[in-house]
Amino acid sequence: MNSGKYVFSQIVDFLKMTSFKKFVKRYKGDYRVRELTCHNQLLHLLFGQLSPCESLRDICLCLAAPESSLYHMGFGNTVDHTTLSRANEKRDYRIYEELGYELIEVVRPLYKDERLDDVDTDLALLALDSTTISVSLKLCNWALGKYSRGDVKMHTLLDLRGGIPVQIHVSDGRWHDSNMLDKLVVEPGAIYAADKAYVDLVALRRIHLSGAFFVVRPKSNMKFVFKDELIDKGQESNIVGDYVVELAEKKSKGLYPDELRFVRAVDPETGEIIDFITNNFELSALDIANIYRHRWDIEVFFRWIKQNIVIKTLWGYSRNAVNTQLWVDICAYLLLAWVKKAYRSSYTVTEIATLVSVSLFEKTDLNELLTAPDEKHSHLNSNQNVKELTLF
Repeated sequence: MNSGKYVFSQIVDFLKMTSFKKFVKRYKGDYRVRELTCHNQLLHLLFGQLSPCESLRDICLCLAAPESSLYHMGFGNTVDHTTLSRANEKRDYRIYEELGYELIEVVRPLYKDERLDDVDTDLALLALDSTTISVSLKLCNWALGKYSRGDVKMHTLLDLRGGIPVQIHVSDGRWHDSNMLDKLVVEPGAIYAADKAYVDLVALRRIHLSGAFFVVRPKSNMKFVFKDELIDKGQESNIVGDYVVELAEKKSKGLYPDELRFVRAVDPETGEIIDFITNNFELSALDIANIYRHRWDIEVFFRWIKQNIVIKTLWGYSRNAVNTQLWVDICAYLLLAWVKKAYRSSYTVTEIATLVSVSLFEKTDLNELLTAPDEKHSHLNSNQNVKELTLF
């Protein structure tokens, strides 16, 4: 069925523009603006993220061509790439950051019932990690990284049920990953999975005292006193150890005096022995190992970011412009995740992005676009009751 609306318009309709207007007013985004309002800037950038465009020039070129369609796609007008670039440099990125967090509040609950097949728990499962975008220091002089190079880091807390970001912080390359723990808003009952870079005993105890759990890899110099061995009835052959431990060194024990659980597992693919420490004593050792294994799911989200933000096509190099682009990219990801749930599509978010990117100027109903071919014809197959004639 043809909805009569462009695909781009159908996706943008999911946004709550009333809230967006409040954010614009809060940060004076439209103060003394003549040509390009924040709403129009958002539409330009969303179009750029959802389409194959690689630069601001490409965005403006594509939108200038079908000028008669702009009104029906929600654009008041289009502008040249210089005006758009200037807006990215000067408009407060927090307008789009707040829009992103509002979308998170809407989209994340839609995925709360998603299950991880190999983890038996109803608790929230969160992965913490960062990704680095290499940049030129000549262009991004604020983004100092290691070894005299330029780096922009995006620190992300991701809900593994649905791959929805929960918290995001953008920094330069020298900002250590463990600093993100100080910004963490701890959810009681949630399980946080992170690698060795996030082993900060003060922060881990804060998580523990907040009623939440962590699963991390211990640092190589950490020493433990083994107090007891746990019997895990549900464990499989790749679990080779499950113990109650305490930190051995006096200073470390002063920072984290409580008991910990030490799980040792063997990677079935490589044969590598991997150790984990956690403050959760209820889940099976196999569940603990699998939760950490799912921490790698955050790479799917990072792949989305890096596929849409290629270094040579950053749409601005100031701190504000980079933050604006990152947050609009996150908003685009969340919109597609929302669309996926709204239409109960069997496609992944990445597949939906591919379908949408080649259909933005079409007036195809989203429900039809996002329904897989086998699903479209399944009702026909189920209703067919044809008795074939035999030859003999």
